[in-house]
Amino acid sequence: MLAPMNINLTGKKAIICGASKGIGRAIAIELAALGASVTLLARNEQTLSELCKTLETKAGQYHHFLAVDLANTQELKAVITDYVTQSGPFHILINNSGGPKAGSLHAANENDFSAAFTQHVMASHVLMLAVLNGMKEEQYGRIINIISTSVKQPIAGLGISNTIRGAVANWSKTLAGEVAKFGITVNNVLPGSTETERLTEIIANKASKNHQSLEEVIEHEKSIIPAGRFGAPEEIAQAVAFLASPAAAYINGINLPVDGGRTASL
Repeated sequence: MLAPMNINLTGKKAIICGASKGIGRAIAIELAALGASVTLLARNEQTLSELCKTLETKAGQYHHFLAVDLANTQELKAVITDYVTQSGPFHILINNSGGPKAGSLHAANENDFSAAFTQHVMASHVLMLAVLNGMKEEQYGRIINIISTSVKQPIAGLGISNTIRGAVANWSKTLAGEVAKFGITVNNVLPGSTETERLTEIIANKASKNHQSLEEVIEHEKSIIPAGRFGAPEEIAQAVAFLASPAAAYINGINLPVDGGRTASL
């Protein structure tokens, strides 16, 4: 008989990308509250330092931050490899990065694609390689990628994002089948419209393109969500926390939409 559901992360160590704001920040706060020692990763050193000081800290917990740009994979590899070597095994990796710039697919150039592929696919791979051996040693690993509902249903006006998010999803699914035997799961969380700076940017672009007010765009966007509202970053973080926990040990290789029911496909 299995024990009651366990979402306690005491003794676990997590690396959280894009942790300076939005969904990444909410994930850092949630995992720390559940007992994990977290390492925040983003570009803004001051913001990371300030957040690090505010995270819940109980006996045995300690938090760090790394100011590094995911778009510079050579620097990222050097920094993360050295850090993991010094800090020991990590149990949780949250791959999360700002979405590629909005725009039609036919208007995108090869440089746009190359930059997005590096920042999302290659950076995730570099980070995974850095923590994989430690996860194997611990027989516990949770690799969780924050991507988009566009992997199930492409979103108009986000051509590059639709393409790159799909690449991350297939990278994740392939990896999930390879590492499950080591006690490692790999899953994707697919946020819908969530109250972040990214959503504000998308709404502003739509308003400008369609000659509408911000209020009109917001009303329309909410009208196509069965829940009738935008999500909060904390709601995404709670889904991530469950997948990162011991309770989710048999959930592997999935795409989990957290979108208020907006995505029309199963």
